[in-house]
Amino acid sequence: MSLQRRLNRGLMLILSAVFVGHWLAADWVIRAVAEKQMTTRLQHDADSLIDTLQPNGDGLLEFDSSHIGTVYGQAFSGHYFVLHIGPRTYYSQSLQSETLPFPALPVGTVQLFHHADGPKKQPLLVLNRGLQRFGHPVSIAIAEDLTDIGRDIDHIRLAYLLLTVLVLLLAIGLQTGDVRRALHPLQAVRAELAEIAGGRKPQIQTRVPLEIKPLVREVNRLLLLVERRLYQSRTAIGNLAHSLKTPLAMLFRLAESPVLAAHPELQQQLQQQAQKMHERIERELKRARLSGNLQSASVFNPQEELDALTQLLRNIYSEKVLDFQISAPDRPLNFDREDMLELIGNLLDNACKWAERCVVVEIECMQTMRITVEDDGPGCSAAEMQQLSRRGLRLDEAVQGHGLGLAIVRDIAEFYRGKLSIERSPRLGGLRVSVQFPR
Repeated sequence: MSLQRRLNRGLMLILSAVFVGHWLAADWVIRAVAEKQMTTRLQHDADSLIDTLQPNGDGLLEFDSSHIGTVYGQAFSGHYFVLHIGPRTYYSQSLQSETLPFPALPVGTVQLFHHADGPKKQPLLVLNRGLQRFGHPVSIAIAEDLTDIGRDIDHIRLAYLLLTVLVLLLAIGLQTGDVRRALHPLQAVRAELAEIAGGRKPQIQTRVPLEIKPLVREVNRLLLLVERRLYQSRTAIGNLAHSLKTPLAMLFRLAESPVLAAHPELQQQLQQQAQKMHERIERELKRARLSGNLQSASVFNPQEELDALTQLLRNIYSEKVLDFQISAPDRPLNFDREDMLELIGNLLDNACKWAERCVVVEIECMQTMRITVEDDGPGCSAAEMQQLSRRGLRLDEAVQGHGLGLAIVRDIAEFYRGKLSIERSPRLGGLRVSVQFPR
């Protein structure tokens, strides 16, 4: 999962939890405030009804319904009361002969009922009080319908939910934009790494946030270290091959010494081993020349590099008149230049060694990159080509004259997860070697 999705998911979870908690709290507060206001209004209405109770000539309390509000006289208006004066019970006209099951309470008792059933099963808020009036016990239950306020609260809930979703989407949008701006330096670093891989830049130079600077610093240090070690390794191989040439010349002289004439078998073995060492040293020197003569860089432009390589090989094989037929794109490719020079150089060196006159080089870059080198030399038998293509073949087991160079080619191809194929050239008759790389 991407960093942006993780941040958005975390923000959504946090804001959702906050909004749900706030929504529940706000819902409870709104309902509590509304019901408190209703309770206060019921308290005032109850006091008004109690004030209408006056003693008559017999000392009994009389209820004067003419002084009550008109809302209690309208049928099922949502405002109701039940008044108990001793054994007598009075109901508001709004109940329309309906009764409410609220018994008389002792003096000094107060009860508040939430969502009690009304005359038509609607929810009621009921305030039931027991008190004393002119020495007589009185109990009054006064109620108000909660349907309208419940509907208003539902509208508030919906509006708040829509506002919450809008704020959540706005927050996610703002964070997405902020994350994209924050990650923009990483996109620039990625693009710059592609340029480094193509050899157009030596190191990462993009300005990045403080949190990413240590990573960029380590990557630049690693790039410098890899370049230095690669240069040292290739230089060391060439230097080693050069340094071994003098001792090897001494071995050749010893092999030709008259002292060994009395031991022909020993002399022959010494000459053969010295010759093998000489061939391998010459190949390592060619590798050093093929990869080190041109300016060091990581850009691999097939057309430009092949022009320089073929000129170098014409000088090496000056005893032959070689005709190079080259078909290659004239643009940079995202492959290491040194590796490609080593691979193509060994293929061309092998082809030039065995070719009579013609060497064909084709580099195709479509879905994959494919390098093909053909020559008009004697080629190899089917058994020998199968042996050359075998993975894990030791260099000293390869066909004489082909083994070391093709082994190097095989190593580079396997490093890039490529595929090496060796066959007879159908148009030139010699060897046809192809290397196909995945893109």
